Amino acid sequence: MADFRHETQRLILRDWRDEDWPLFWEGTNTENVMRWLGGVADAAKRKGAQDRLLSYKREHGHTFWCVERKADGAILGFCGLKRSNQAGGPIGMMEAGWRLREDAWGQGYAREAAEASLDLAFEQFGADEVIALTVQRNESSWGLMKRLGMRRREDLDFDNADFDEEEPVIIVYSIDRDSWEAHRG
Repeated sequence: MADFRHETQRLILRDWRDEDWPLFWEGTNTENVMRWLGGVADAAKRKGAQDRLLSYKREHGHTFWCVERKADGAILGFCGLKRSNQAGGPIGMMEAGWRLREDAWGQGYAREAAEASLDLAFEQFGADEVIALTVQRNESSWGLMKRLGMRRREDLDFDNADFDEEEPVIIVYSIDRDSWEAHRG
C-alpha cells in the first residue's frame, strides 16, 4: 500500500514514521490534552494506541494520520479517519477524529485537518456519512464538530465510562456527503 500524504495550506497529514511517536506522545500525552481521553497514558496504553492506529491503516486504508506543520516540520498530533470501534457505539461507521498538542490549540489547525479528513472521507474513501465522537463536557471538540457542519445525533449516543466517569455518555455528531458539499460550497 502506497504511503499516504495529503497537504493543506499549513499542514501535512501523512502515514506515521517510527520517529514520530516520541514527539507525538511528548506533545499530546499531557493532563490537559488527555483530559477527555481517559487520562495520561502509561507505556502499555501508548503502545496499544500506536498498534491500533497502524492496524486501521492496514485494515481500512486510512487512520488517524500524523499531523505535521509545514512551516517547521513539528508534529502537532493526529487527525483522520477510522472505523468506529468504541464499545457500545455505532460500530463500523466512518469516524473522523483529532488530537493536537496544547500549544497548537486555537490556531485553526484542528479545523484545517478535520476539513481535509472529511474531504478525503467523501472523495477518496467512499463514505456516505461520517461521525465524530466526544464526551458532553468536551465543548471544544463538539464545538468544532458544529463548525464543520455536523449535526447532533442523539440517536447514536451511547454509554461508555472510558473517557468521563462522571458523565459516562459518548455523544455523536455526523455529516453526510450532501450536507458536507453544501457546507463546503
